Amino acid sequence: MHERLLMIRPILSLHTGLAFSSAVFCATYRLRYTVKHTLHPLRFARMSSTSVTRSVSVAVVGVGLVGAEFVQQLLSFPSPSPFRIVSLSSSKATLFAPSGLPLVSGDWKKSLDAAETRLSLLDLTRELSALVKPGSDVVLVDNTSSEDVAASYPSFLRAGINVITPNKKAFSGELSLYEQILAASLESGARFLNESTVGAGLPIVSTLKDLVATGDKVTKIEGVFSGTMSYIFNEFSTGEADGPTFSSVVKIAREKGYTEPHPADDLNGADVARKLTILSRCIPSLRTSLPSGYKSVQTTSLVPAELESASTGDAFIARLPEFDGHYDKIRADAAQEGQVLRYVGVIDVASKLIKADLEKYPVSHPFATSLGGSDNIIMFHTQRYGARPLIVQGAGAGAAVTAMGVLSDLLKLV
Repeated sequence: MHERLLMIRPILSLHTGLAFSSAVFCATYRLRYTVKHTLHPLRFARMSSTSVTRSVSVAVVGVGLVGAEFVQQLLSFPSPSPFRIVSLSSSKATLFAPSGLPLVSGDWKKSLDAAETRLSLLDLTRELSALVKPGSDVVLVDNTSSEDVAASYPSFLRAGINVITPNKKAFSGELSLYEQILAASLESGARFLNESTVGAGLPIVSTLKDLVATGDKVTKIEGVFSGTMSYIFNEFSTGEADGPTFSSVVKIAREKGYTEPHPADDLNGADVARKLTILSRCIPSLRTSLPSGYKSVQTTSLVPAELESASTGDAFIARLPEFDGHYDKIRADAAQEGQVLRYVGVIDVASKLIKADLEKYPVSHPFATSLGGSDNIIMFHTQRYGARPLIVQGAGAGAAVTAMGVLSDLLKLV
């Protein structure tokens, strides 16, 4: 195999990249709005405090699997830590202390469960904005998948509050919201960092930003972006004409927790389309190519039309065997050509083609030989890397690695 392989170790996702804010990096190209020449007061404060040892006040929204793991990782950070958690919010309650919450690893959930108040997003913005001052950053860490929280990012950013999140919604939805985020970040100098929106803790977003920001010409990105789809087709299509049925593989994937409770939520390709949207908007020539976000991506759904109305995951699984013949045939056809089936995302920069689809690859291709389990693998074809693309590969899902990606973004603020 001649491809360049970027071996993923935890330290790689901690690299700081360039000193651009992600908003400035993506937004300096063909902005459709004008940034005022006068410096925003918050931006001036950041510039004047660069020689001061920074402290970071952290407000965490969402304490589910990823959120709880993030809090544990942050509380385990070596002393002296520049980070202090000033707020924890669940769907029911909020803990807030401007000087920092006295949290103990393992006991903080009890404190949050006992809280009797919950701050609205507007109230949280107001409280956090009062903490923004020279030498002290404030960051909202959104570990939810909430549309409402995502829609509030411009307000947080305008108030000088940095935003870090694995939530894909704001970066893969309507272009208008994304441009509001860019404008707010440019105005105040607050940063938004979203490494873990694609590939969990894998350095995919930051790698792309660094390639573009250093002047490389990205020609194509292709990869297996979904851990669910990776597992399903690694098991189903191995290069042989026969094997386990498609429905049995999906059923086992669901039992192992690789799929959503309703497998159609994975098989419809929307998750891959969201990730492609996020990456395409970091390529200057493609930034405005998807006005409706992931809905503008050419996406092939693997959900049979007859099952689109299946109301539950159990009902879906019960009827899926009816369609095994179709998948048996396309697997056999691929094997006859010496190829395997993989559900991939593709961004072709020259043609502006952005698609999520089931494709065939030779049995010698890295997508056939290098993948195991639910791994992600992404190839960056660029002018500098020539015929041997840069490959990022590793676990692309799971609470621990996703929280690591969030924490690595947090480290970029100090």
